Amino acid sequence: MTVGGLVLTATTLIGPSSAAAAGPTTLPASQFTLTSNYHQFDTVLNSLVSTLGTAAVHTVMDNANHDRVGITDSLGLAGYEGGFRFDSGDNGDCTNYPQGVTTSRDAIGTANSGNYDGHQLVVVSWYTKDGCDGGGTRSRVTLVDWDATYPNKYRKVLLVEPTGTAATPNFKDIPIHAGGVSWYGDYLYVAETGRGMRVFDMRKILKTNTGGTAAQIGRQSSGVYYAHNYAYVLPQIGTVTAATTSGTSLVWSTISLDRVSRSIVMTEYTCASGCTAYPNRAPRAVRFPFAAGVTTFASTTTASQALQLPWYKLNGVASHNGRWWFASSGAKQLYYWTPAAGASTYSWVGGAESISYWEDTTNPDLLWSLQETLGHRNVFVVQQASYDG
Repeated sequence: MTVGGLVLTATTLIGPSSAAAAGPTTLPASQFTLTSNYHQFDTVLNSLVSTLGTAAVHTVMDNANHDRVGITDSLGLAGYEGGFRFDSGDNGDCTNYPQGVTTSRDAIGTANSGNYDGHQLVVVSWYTKDGCDGGGTRSRVTLVDWDATYPNKYRKVLLVEPTGTAATPNFKDIPIHAGGVSWYGDYLYVAETGRGMRVFDMRKILKTNTGGTAAQIGRQSSGVYYAHNYAYVLPQIGTVTAATTSGTSLVWSTISLDRVSRSIVMTEYTCASGCTAYPNRAPRAVRFPFAAGVTTFASTTTASQALQLPWYKLNGVASHNGRWWFASSGAKQLYYWTPAAGASTYSWVGGAESISYWEDTTNPDLLWSLQETLGHRNVFVVQQASYDG
């Protein structure tokens, strides 16, 4: 079988657990709100665009300079359809970790085979540490061609925050965990653990200079702009900030787009007990609807659904047509739930991260996910029907 230009081999299929899982319980959705600002950086960003110029997505992909390769691990997943892993440098890099996943089908749906600017793309968010055991220093996204029409290539794009003034525009690194990413229309939403989401516009990828040192970022005294030797940067355009009256702030572990209900869903990474870097309490999942007829949030948005979950160490969430999926990296399980049918538990991969729902008009709908595990950074896809209870 061939998907996205890759030849797939059979794997061992693993079905649902015989043990029924406890289900989520409903929380008051009105406790959770968002405040959005899509024009936060307009003045400086317009100057950056004028100074540096933009690169369309198809231009970035025409200059893709890394090779994606086939998955060599036996993932043992029911409904396995294939996928890819990153090149050897990224697969074994202990300073960079893949986290979120979204696709051009999130962005535009099934029209024109889900192509954005002529390309069917899988987008993965990453965070960078200052050493193998260091703290976070910056974040990026990887744009990957998933279309047999094009080479099996990908390109890294640095995420940056505009700084400076209209007269001397600049940008700086965004040192966030980038735990989840969702692409809707032209906008890319990236989860920020303690705040909500940062917003980027895929029409405003900036061209920068290469040839500087790996440490150089932003405008230099010569007027040249470097970005750790990235040729392209994606500047933040705004922020979506979360608030709650529940007394406990949301910890934004990951996000996913629900195209059917036109909303973004999020969930938290928490522990039952014993964690020091994460909360020790039950996690929550919350749905926030977009404004009517657009791919942006209103200036103020109230959640339309909120759940308390019985599962822990969640790095992945997805929702579609009233159904929910939650991936636990700690339990190596995927949980499926609907209010009517209850919950089911499936075996899943280790090092699991985010989930993205892939709609298809002629073939089975799919779930994309990925592993952050060093040496096993597989971005894979399974048939959704194998995980629907």
